[in-house]
Amino acid sequence: MIHPGTGKPIVPDDLEPLFGHELIKQEFSTDRWIEIPEEVRQILAQWRCTPLYRARRLEEALDTPAKIFYKYEGVSPSGSHKTNSAIAQAYYNMKQGVKKITTETGAGQWGSALSMACSQFGLECVVYMVKCSFKQKPYRRALMETFGAQCIASPSDTTEAGRALLASNPDSTGSLGMAISEAVEIAARNEDTKYCLGSVLNHVCVHQSVIGQECITQMELADAYPDIVIGCCGGGSNFAGIAFPFIGRMLQGKEKIRAIGVEPSACPTLTKGTFAYDFGDTSHFTPLMKMFTLGSTFVPPGFHSGGLRYHGMAPMVSHTMALGLMEATSFHQLDTFKAGVAFAKAEGIVPAPESTHAVAATIKEALRCKEEGKSETILFNLSGHGHFDMQAYIDYHDGLVRDYVYPENEIAMALAGLPSVAE
Repeated sequence: MIHPGTGKPIVPDDLEPLFGHELIKQEFSTDRWIEIPEEVRQILAQWRCTPLYRARRLEEALDTPAKIFYKYEGVSPSGSHKTNSAIAQAYYNMKQGVKKITTETGAGQWGSALSMACSQFGLECVVYMVKCSFKQKPYRRALMETFGAQCIASPSDTTEAGRALLASNPDSTGSLGMAISEAVEIAARNEDTKYCLGSVLNHVCVHQSVIGQECITQMELADAYPDIVIGCCGGGSNFAGIAFPFIGRMLQGKEKIRAIGVEPSACPTLTKGTFAYDFGDTSHFTPLMKMFTLGSTFVPPGFHSGGLRYHGMAPMVSHTMALGLMEATSFHQLDTFKAGVAFAKAEGIVPAPESTHAVAATIKEALRCKEEGKSETILFNLSGHGHFDMQAYIDYHDGLVRDYVYPENEIAMALAGLPSVAE
């Protein structure tokens, strides 16, 4: 990361106004393993290990020789993989004596997870939720408030960043970049408050790697190993969580895999973005990170997969992509909902709209196996359930969901404003 003021690499002290000490330490850590504190383990044990299922009925429906496995993270209390990092982040801040946490959320999975985590450790929680998702997903807001958090539609009039954004566009649908700006502003101005991020950063990817670590052991129990590992990509923690442990084994000279990151065609960071230094937020409060980006001022269309509406990709995922250790693909919204419905009918689980992107890619690979007569093993991360996203499915069944055309002109304008960094 680069300090936007000095142009020099960020050092741990630079992040002190925003993040807890232990999280900063983990962000810069080069340790191979980081021990999970016992108090965190006690809470994680409520739902971990999460189940790994063989999707036999989906295989039958597709008439494919492929073997399909999915890791189901929807069994967590907040309904998604986000709780893995939320519990750890809340714990470390509590141990430091922090009283209040601010954060952003897209579709609400991260906001729900952090709200639940803060309730476990007696912390106040304020969540800035992207405005279009705030309107689309009222039950996510209700879940956050049930856990005791305050949920605010972003951009809002509660921060200088929000007021400036509203002044330039009163009808703004919001973006994760905007919500991050508001949450960061509050944390930076209050000594008893810290900011938590639900994706993108190194320490979040580390926390999520429990998913892939469990998968390795579970696949051994199933006497199988994946040829292909798939995860949807918004900020990158979901994909990193399942794929990085397998990529790590591959880098150690062990089993080779194809790792595929799946993103929405309306916000195609990895498939259409530029690998460059950029801000993580719209108002340019954050450090500069080298990542695949569509430009920090780009506002994605208001499609239903709110958790994937981020302009940038985790630096470590971006680095993995740049090294050629993973692939990226994208799907339109209608194709992902079609895949989600097919999966629900076969396996009995309604996926979150974000997770349907991984389902769509899995089905595509399974049908390729059928066409080529190959019996490959596919593993994907079913990162959350869609119980709080049923309005999206209602809209899909009623024919109200539409595909968004990739906004090339808007992204070109956003990329034109990329900061200049000497590498």
